[in-house]
Amino acid sequence: MQIGGLQKVSLIEYPGKISAIAFTQGCNFRCPYCYNPELVDPDLYRECLSEEGVLSFLEKRKGKLDALTITGGEPTIHHDLIDFIKCVRKIGYLIKLDTNGSYPHVLEQLISGRLVDYIAMDMKAPLHKYRTVTRSKIDEDKIRQSIEIIMKSEMPYEFRTTVPKRLLHEDDLLEMGMVLRNASCYILQQFIPTRTLDKQFLKYEAYSQEEMEYLRDKLKKEVPVVRLR
Repeated sequence: MQIGGLQKVSLIEYPGKISAIAFTQGCNFRCPYCYNPELVDPDLYRECLSEEGVLSFLEKRKGKLDALTITGGEPTIHHDLIDFIKCVRKIGYLIKLDTNGSYPHVLEQLISGRLVDYIAMDMKAPLHKYRTVTRSKIDEDKIRQSIEIIMKSEMPYEFRTTVPKRLLHEDDLLEMGMVLRNASCYILQQFIPTRTLDKQFLKYEAYSQEEMEYLRDKLKKEVPVVRLR
């Protein structure tokens, strides 16, 4: 696994659990507002941590940590993700996976193999705007497949959207809410222009707290539980 960073403890990343966070290096999207550019842009890559070192850390912290959150970048682009998760499972940890949903077949394997306990999927935009917002050649149908796979699973999950005012408007979010209708949890994340992949986005206005609350309340007509983060 290409592990670009490790946060040794988090009280908020995995709901109700104490977790460490492993950040995988590399992503197939180029969202301009991404706040982890050093995990996305190869020119900014740092030396990766050894998989053995991360597993050794987790072994030593057994009993003090409940879970490992695997985020990125995009974890599902790595062919050895499943083997890494199996190693973490053997130590005795719960697994939370953060994903952009671009590899539904990987999600299917992880869910059917009972290798994950919680999934957080970023929904970037209405499906017809995906390529524009992510600056990638993503097959939008794969995003729809991932949404369906997650919603049909019996595990805890959340969908979440970072909301840059430059790219997403009220109508976009309502369209996304229709796709996520009856999802168990949808989280809107306020875009804060402090670190971005595209430096131009540091200059752009963000939605205010009041505007975010308005968007949350509008979405509740489609999704029962909408929260701000």
